[in-house]
Amino acid sequence: MRKRIYYEVIGVIHTPFHDVAGMPIQPVGGREISGTVEVFPEFSGGLMDIEGFTRIILIYHFHRSGKYTLQPVPFLDTVPHGVFSTRAPNRPNPIGLSVVTLLKREGNCLQIRGIDILDGTPLLDIKPYLPDCDAFFSEKTGWFPGGNSCFTSTLSDDRFSGNDTR
Repeated sequence: MRKRIYYEVIGVIHTPFHDVAGMPIQPVGGREISGTVEVFPEFSGGLMDIEGFTRIILIYHFHRSGKYTLQPVPFLDTVPHGVFSTRAPNRPNPIGLSVVTLLKREGNCLQIRGIDILDGTPLLDIKPYLPDCDAFFSEKTGWFPGGNSCFTSTLSDDRFSGNDTR
């Protein structure tokens, strides 16, 4: 059963990152970076009660990702892995997900921190982060070594900008 699915863009994410190269590779790497989520006015009623959450999950479209490969070389490694065992932005369905800190709401705009998203990224959905439901602790992380320390100073390069031929 193969069919196309279409989504409604509900807003846009504004960040200081205008180029993939030099961006944090995960929200933890951009923990001190702030941005704004602008929800289009026709969807702003859906923000009711969001102020009660410390963190939110942003689901968005990787609007500047390039052609995907099924075995990319991810950041933090030098060998290929299956795309579904990585967080590479070049994917069959270029959908991103980031858990960010919600600082405040101003009308239809959310001030956030902990950003690893390009400026102008189309927003598809927002969900509340619920630690009791969303936090799982596991010792098994596949090829990835784990721990936050590897993200704190690692920035992206241009390997997923569409110019990469790997």
